[in-house]
Amino acid sequence: MMDSRWAYLIHLVGWTLPLIVFQTVVLVRHYKERSGAVLRAVLPPAFIIGIYLAVADHLAISTGIWNFGEGLHLGIYVGLVPLEEVLFFLLTSVLVSLGLALFTGLVELLTKKEAGAS
Repeated sequence: MMDSRWAYLIHLVGWTLPLIVFQTVVLVRHYKERSGAVLRAVLPPAFIIGIYLAVADHLAISTGIWNFGEGLHLGIYVGLVPLEEVLFFLLTSVLVSLGLALFTGLVELLTKKEAGAS
């Protein structure tokens, strides 16, 4: 199955979803009652960037700069871009956005600790 047309999707889901779940759990535990607002602030820009990258990929494919081998993906396309590639852009953008929200939370936590130590 790992050398079939399902390989890209299996690898993509296998490495992104556990990290997204972990990041979401940590984010919700840190931000508590604000976690809904944080997610609403973080996820839309992630999806916008993911869509932007998919459009850029579509343009690269249409001009012959980039291509995908046949039989290496499911064969479902959004424009000229394989579905797995669109999901890759969306999921990695979500990973980065959640990571930035967690980093901001860490900075906030460290700042509070420093203020309390003074």
